[in-house]
Amino acid sequence: MTHPAAPRTGASTVSVVIPVKDDDRALRRCLDVLAKQTRTADEIIVVDNGSSDASALVARGAGARVVRCDRPGIPAASAAGYDAASGHVILRLDADCVPAPDWIETMTDAFDRHPDVDAFTGHARFVDGPRSLRTALAAAYLGVFGLVMVPTLGHAPLFGSNLGMRASTWRAVRDAVHQDDPDLHDDIDLAFHVGDNGRIRYLPRAGMGISMRPFGDARSFARRIAMGFRTVIVHWPRDFPPKRWARRMRAARRMRAARRIRTVGAERASSQGVGFAQRSG
Repeated sequence: MTHPAAPRTGASTVSVVIPVKDDDRALRRCLDVLAKQTRTADEIIVVDNGSSDASALVARGAGARVVRCDRPGIPAASAAGYDAASGHVILRLDADCVPAPDWIETMTDAFDRHPDVDAFTGHARFVDGPRSLRTALAAAYLGVFGLVMVPTLGHAPLFGSNLGMRASTWRAVRDAVHQDDPDLHDDIDLAFHVGDNGRIRYLPRAGMGISMRPFGDARSFARRIAMGFRTVIVHWPRDFPPKRWARRMRAARRMRAARRIRTVGAERASSQGVGFAQRSG
C-alpha cells in the first residue's frame, strides 16, 4: 500500500479508538491512563455500542468524542470509530485496557520511522486475576495465538487490544472487512485484509495491560475460540493457507522487482547527474 505523507514536521497526528458497551468503570480508568501518556492523542474516540450504563457520560467527561454505533458487535463498533478518526494514525484498544505510559508515543514514532509498515501490534500482560499466574497465562495465551495465526495468515496477526494502523490503510480495506458480523474477531478479520497487500509488524516495546475477565468462565472462553475458527473459515477458500502463502510470495517477488527497478533508475539518474556536473565544470 502507498500512503500520503505525514506533516513536514515528521510527526503524525493520532486518533485513539475505544469500542465500549456497559463498561463505564473500566473505561474511566483507561481514559485516565491515556490522559497521562508521554505523548497524548490528538483525539480519543469512544464508540458507544448500545451501552445502558454511564459509559458515554464518562467518555464525554474525560474530553473524549463519543460516536454511537447501534449495529451490534465489536466489528461494527471498531469500524465506526475508524471511520470517524481524523488522525494520520489510528490506535485501537479496549475499554478495560491499561496502556503503558509511552504507548501512544511508541506507536506513533514507529509509524513515522517506518513508512513502509501499514500496521503494528504490541504485546500484552494481564493486570488482574491471580497475580502468580498473570505472566505465565499472558505468555501462553499470546504464544498460542501467534502459533496459530502466523501460519494461517502467512504474517504477523493483529491483536485487538493493542494495535495501530495508518488511516490510509483503513480506507484501503474498509469495504472488505466484515463489519456487520458480530460473531467474528475484528482484529483477525482486519489482519487478513491488511496483510493481503500491506505489511504488519510486531512492536514489542508497545506495552498494554489487559483484563483476564474474558477468560473467567469456560463458556466464555469456548465462545472466543469458536469465533476465532469462524473468523478464519469465512475467508476460505480464497485465503486457505497454501493459496494465501502462494499469493503473498508472488506479491513479495513483485515488490522486490519494483524496488530493484527503482534503485537502478535512481542510480542511473545519479550517475548521469554527476557526469553532467563534471562536463559542465
